[in-house]
Amino acid sequence: MLGMPIPRRALRCLAAVLTTGTALAGISTTAAAQTGSAGAPAGGSQVTCTSRQPGLASRLAQDIAAALRGRQGTPALALYDRPTATSCTFRPDARFDSASVVKVTVLAALLRTSMEEHRSLTPREAALSTAMITKSDNDATSALWRQIGHKGIQRFLTLAGMQDTVLGPKGYWGRTQITAGDQLKLLRVLTSDNSVLDRNARAYALGLMNQVVPTQRWGVPAGASDTVTTHLKNGWLPRATNGWRVHSIGVFTGGGHDYGMVVLSHGNRSIDDGIVTIERVARVINRELPRQTAS
Repeated sequence: MLGMPIPRRALRCLAAVLTTGTALAGISTTAAAQTGSAGAPAGGSQVTCTSRQPGLASRLAQDIAAALRGRQGTPALALYDRPTATSCTFRPDARFDSASVVKVTVLAALLRTSMEEHRSLTPREAALSTAMITKSDNDATSALWRQIGHKGIQRFLTLAGMQDTVLGPKGYWGRTQITAGDQLKLLRVLTSDNSVLDRNARAYALGLMNQVVPTQRWGVPAGASDTVTTHLKNGWLPRATNGWRVHSIGVFTGGGHDYGMVVLSHGNRSIDDGIVTIERVARVINRELPRQTAS
């Protein structure tokens, strides 16, 4: 019950995600016990992966580490793939200024508030949400940030289990402290049946993330298969300390695919440097996971 019609494509993608999630709930204890794990060093930290798919954890860990080595800045990442029960992390608890990726959290908090109030989004809220996600409009974000308030947004964070996220002071939403681990929790909430956001709310959010304007469709979609539907949000922010913050989060659905990834970074000399780092990692992941799903 939202203020804008949910695109049919978004509903189809969500239905596929939920079907996959339901099927995976029946994985046996024996299969879980066969999960393999692997690690590879990069920049003084460790890329750690686990997977039920034989050999996949090792390949991903090695390839992600290779993609990160020698890059400027300080990155972090987290990913999941439901069909292969795969996950990878690299510095998942490191904190970053959120820049504009916090806008997905703001949208989720708004949708949660409307659910609790048993109402649809107003035309104003729908217009602000669309501008905030598809065009990364800062004024729209500030308006919704003020409307929902710290209390409302924090309530969503608590319900979603995002305990490592610290909201920015006053109106400085872009200085919210986030981690790759918490951002992945957010993506999981958006793509699975749960009590935090209902089916309509999730489809609405994913629909907007699928409509990001072409000039902002960089980052985690790099190298993605044509059979994958991408839902993303990026963020970028230069500051005097730690250079450019450049982030990209996204989920990939449709055609049997069901995975999500978060790549955060700061210390970049420019936005382009940050984008190159993110896309090097994304190409590794987007090459490997669809191949496993299709096999």
